[in-house]
Amino acid sequence: MNFLGQRLLFLGAHPDDIELGCGALLASVSGKLDIRCATLSDNQKNPDLANLVDEHYRSMEILGVSKDEITLKDFETRNFPRDRQEILEFLYELNGDFQPDVVFTHTKADIHQDHDVVTVEALRAFRGVSVLGYDVLRSSYGFFPHFLVEVSEGDVEKKIKALGAYLTYKSRYYFDPDVVRATSVRHGALAEKPFAEGFDILRIVGSFGDE
Repeated sequence: MNFLGQRLLFLGAHPDDIELGCGALLASVSGKLDIRCATLSDNQKNPDLANLVDEHYRSMEILGVSKDEITLKDFETRNFPRDRQEILEFLYELNGDFQPDVVFTHTKADIHQDHDVVTVEALRAFRGVSVLGYDVLRSSYGFFPHFLVEVSEGDVEKKIKALGAYLTYKSRYYFDPDVVRATSVRHGALAEKPFAEGFDILRIVGSFGDE
């Protein structure tokens, strides 16, 4: 199966979500396709996370994503359920401006309240668009990837380097290079490839034909 879409939208609730879930894929497609990355909270109401915005931009730069391809909003972390209508309206606007062919967001297996809101509202805002769910490991329960995308070893190493830009989170186990690499190998094994990133299928829109 080959996807022909040229516009890919990556959604995350917080800085680091997209890189954790899709970093190797981003490294693989950056510079080749039209990409937008939208993170809904900058986490700046927490003084312990003051460096997070700069770390996010550095991380994305390592993956080949420029600042003009990034949108960083200021919805309040852990209060997405309260702000879900405003989040939906932002996503409607994003859909109208960018008109993505494929949207990547959090898996439905994710129990973090902010992640859940982003996924549910994305399914509302991007009707008629393929939507795939990625895993950020720590907050997912029962995730199993039914959609697997082959990536290279170099893509995985860029993902590891990008996550290393988050000095704020350097002690968290799911930023450990061995964990990131092992997850990529495991998803690769499911696809019978050396490395892959895995997603659950929230919606697939396609057609069968001669081309």
